[in-house]
Amino acid sequence: MKNLKILFIAAISLVSFNSCDEEDDNIFEIQSSESTAAIINLPTSGTGLVLDISNPTGTATTIVWEDATYNIPTVINNTIQLAIAGTNFETPFDVVTTTNNYLAWTNEELNGIAVGLLGLTPFTSADVDMRIKSSIGDNDSEAVYSEMVTVSITPYTTEAPKLGVPGNHQGWDPASAPSLFASAYGETDYEGYVWLDGQHKFIATNDEGIYDWGNTDWGDASGTDGSYTQVLIEDGEGNIAPPNGAGYYFVQANTDPDVLEYSETLHNWAVIGSATGSWDNDTDMTYDSATSTWTITMDLTAEEIKFRSNDTWDWNYGDDEGDGILELSSGTNIPVPSAGNYTIVLDFSTPRHYTYSLTLN
Repeated sequence: MKNLKILFIAAISLVSFNSCDEEDDNIFEIQSSESTAAIINLPTSGTGLVLDISNPTGTATTIVWEDATYNIPTVINNTIQLAIAGTNFETPFDVVTTTNNYLAWTNEELNGIAVGLLGLTPFTSADVDMRIKSSIGDNDSEAVYSEMVTVSITPYTTEAPKLGVPGNHQGWDPASAPSLFASAYGETDYEGYVWLDGQHKFIATNDEGIYDWGNTDWGDASGTDGSYTQVLIEDGEGNIAPPNGAGYYFVQANTDPDVLEYSETLHNWAVIGSATGSWDNDTDMTYDSATSTWTITMDLTAEEIKFRSNDTWDWNYGDDEGDGILELSSGTNIPVPSAGNYTIVLDFSTPRHYTYSLTLN
């Protein structure tokens, strides 16, 4: 009888102990139903953020919020989400996650987000929705979301402007026109190499960076096809034609209203140097329209080369840094690493970034 009493007491104790454990577990369980979402204090809806191209490291905005609350103290992961205004966060962008309740963005950082992530158009104001997603650990199913605020962002770009060259050489299709690049953002001095065959014009991009006939375009100021003044005009213009027939031209155009000039110089490229056997006679390269490059396969000795056009030294390229990027006229001779048969490629297809390669066969 005594043993039975002991067993009965033990059983009661075990049940009581398990009950206490279950109650303790419930005590420490996070109840999402008892949580409250974060509250964004700054910026407020209606704030306009015009990003400053001249001060990339300056603060564009600081986001400040009151943390979400849960039924027990815990570390909260705060994710700043952005979305194009009016999309109801159907495709939100999780920009950054932090355990703080504030975050500062520089002009450069927010500009990268606005242009690179959200796809906003530079120098054009656009509304963006912002909210805070609060979660604990990796459990997004328990996340709570703040009320959104809507701000306007005007991003910028530091890319050099482009000028298109549509014409007979590519079927007068602006969208696929080859480009000339200006020397820097805000400049109007465009240049680039283009294969030309017949008449053409110059055309600006629209706000989305696209060439289209609805954009501003320029032609020759003569107003008459076949009479070329090398002066540009927007209205009443004539088409332009390359001065020496079909070929590969270095094209320059300046659309500054106080300048409005253009020039087109025919170039045929060749390799010359001690590695070819002579600094007096060059070896002609061949233009490959499929790759927009000049190429040649030839034997070289372990000496030096340069590239020159039109069988003269008036226009030649070398490589000052040995980095495969060409410098005009004053460029250093290019060393050939070892004697052998090489495929040489001269690539002018990216305006203002002219390159070459030597590949040992």
